[in-house]
Amino acid sequence: MADATESLSVALFSEIFMADQLARNRLGRALPKGMELSHFSLLNHLASSGAEKSPAQLARAFHVTRGAMTNTLAKLERAGHIHVRPDWDDARRKHVAISDAGRAARDAAIAAIAPIIAEVVESIGADRVRTALPVLRAVRARLDDAE
Repeated sequence: MADATESLSVALFSEIFMADQLARNRLGRALPKGMELSHFSLLNHLASSGAEKSPAQLARAFHVTRGAMTNTLAKLERAGHIHVRPDWDDARRKHVAISDAGRAARDAAIAAIAPIIAEVVESIGADRVRTALPVLRAVRARLDDAE
């Protein structure tokens, strides 16, 4: 029984890893010039949350180091896609918010990738995707709990 479970586990994660790689490549090529998938993800997160976040909060949310998040934030700030301001109560801290230009860039990215995602879901079938989502969410939640 352990061999069957191990084989199933390897097959599941092999498919997840390959799907992730293929999706990143395909969506990354479709994003507007100069935008990386990490930039889109961060802009989408900020737009969806509607609230300022600290760089540390963002690093935790994306499971990356503070250094990696600082690098991404610097690129987005240079592009005018985010505003970074000091914390008025503690000058050592910063707050990050999406700018109007960042919202426009996020919207352009969504317009570029939405047809690709829709085509994949349509070709697989909405019912099959709905059936798969709880399993994928459970895998994600279990991995997140292990952090």
